[in-house]
Amino acid sequence: MLLSGKTRMKRELRCNERPLIMGILNVTPDSFFDGGRFLDIEKAVEHALRMVEDGADIIDVGGESTRPYSEPVPVDEELRRVIDVISRIRARSDALISIDTYKAKTARAAHEAGADMINDISGLTFDRDMADTVGDLGTYVVIMHIKGNPENMQEKPYYDDVISEIKDFFIERIRFAKDHGVKEDNIIIDPGIGFGKRVEDNLKILKMLGTFKDIERPVLVGASMKNFIGKVTNAAMEERIDGTLASLAISLWNGADIIRVHDVKKAHRVLSLVHAVRES
Repeated sequence: MLLSGKTRMKRELRCNERPLIMGILNVTPDSFFDGGRFLDIEKAVEHALRMVEDGADIIDVGGESTRPYSEPVPVDEELRRVIDVISRIRARSDALISIDTYKAKTARAAHEAGADMINDISGLTFDRDMADTVGDLGTYVVIMHIKGNPENMQEKPYYDDVISEIKDFFIERIRFAKDHGVKEDNIIIDPGIGFGKRVEDNLKILKMLGTFKDIERPVLVGASMKNFIGKVTNAAMEERIDGTLASLAISLWNGADIIRVHDVKKAHRVLSLVHAVRES
């Protein structure tokens, strides 16, 4: 029987020795890159296990697309999509499992099914119960920056200084999380590439990523296959892998602790080389 809350054995997030790879598992019909490919539970679980074999340290399971202009999914449907997948991955792997959700009810159920981490695109802002839930469960949590919500975030986003505004957001959200019982050591920050950002904002984030290290929390970067890569490289969706790998190398060189990716095998090769150069 799984133990809930802080009594359950906690798997350790070890990104102080080398950067980690988070493999993306979308069990959705409409995610921007791989929507519909892993709706079947067995296909989803097998893909997760294959990503672990290819070098994934974390599997990030998502049951709701948060691509630009997407609409919310009812919590019961989100639970139907993710819970069996998480429990079956947990039965066959000791890898860290993350639940990609901003809903407290989904986060709690996913934790009970075996998830170790909550990846909240809203930075604990969309669901007023999420911070208390994270604090109660004692899980790791990714606090991501977003401007607006998925339905409207790409409608003319604007920043006077994107880096300082994101930093201020993180400082406030970390304080908020701690006030709700979340341990600072459990917090990971994600600048939210593509979430209410212009192309120039995304590029600035990659260039200035080291600035976020001042906050002294692990930094996660999720640039894989995103639209800004296509715009910069003039590449269609299926041709964005080259730009994605370049963005991963830049992210790792500039201090990313976790990279969130679709193609784990290729990302692992990039990570291995960048890490070897940094350690040489």
